[in-house]
Amino acid sequence: MTAPQVVVHRDKELMAQAAAARLLTKIVDAQAARGSASVVLTGGRNGNGLLTALASSPARDAVDWSRLDLWWGDERFLPEGHPERNVTQAREALLDAVPVDPARVHAMPASDGAYGGDVDTAAEAYAVELARAARPENHGAVPSFDVLLLGVGPDTHVASLFPELPAVRETERTVVGVRGAPKPPPTRVTLTLPAIRAAREVWLLAAGEDKAKAVTIALSGAGELQAPAAGAYGRSRTLWLLDRAAAAGLPRELYPPASP
Repeated sequence: MTAPQVVVHRDKELMAQAAAARLLTKIVDAQAARGSASVVLTGGRNGNGLLTALASSPARDAVDWSRLDLWWGDERFLPEGHPERNVTQAREALLDAVPVDPARVHAMPASDGAYGGDVDTAAEAYAVELARAARPENHGAVPSFDVLLLGVGPDTHVASLFPELPAVRETERTVVGVRGAPKPPPTRVTLTLPAIRAAREVWLLAAGEDKAKAVTIALSGAGELQAPAAGAYGRSRTLWLLDRAAAAGLPRELYPPASP
């Protein structure tokens, strides 16, 4: 388990821009080192804010978008093209504006796709797709993602891992279906903590006063069953990217006073 690093920015706009700059650099470095890069995207206001910042960044063309694999940490189990699906929002915010290889955009199944309304079979299919992309050196059933992005919910949920629900207790499967989620829609597909922890780096994003309590709980030693965000960490780095409002409950010794 890697100890979390905390970076606090003045506001959510600056946080999104800084996170986008970090991500562009990480992708370029990974492509230079290994020929390609792999990133897991997240939805929500902060995830989409980061994607919008990427789209408007003058440095975006430094990335070879054709050599980037994109995955998702979770998805709302809704029909293809539904405006609430994370992949739909990602296309609008970024993907339609950059030359990604469609074969390397790994969207989670939709509820009107090949698996119909069977969310468990849809989750199993995504797990198979991840396993096929894993290399021998990954030593697991998912690729070693270069960066895995997660938004943090006001209840400390990440992806669609909600406090106390069965999905957050999963220790073997990499992808599971979720029923009865406490926020709509109730049916979802999500990576599990074992899949999240396979990433080289996990970045958790939180901005706004409504996230302050969740951030404080997750960084204060809470257990992952009660606070799933506390159980999300990367193999080499765990980075919390916050704005001042979300960091309001943290002791200052947790982050450098010089954070912009």
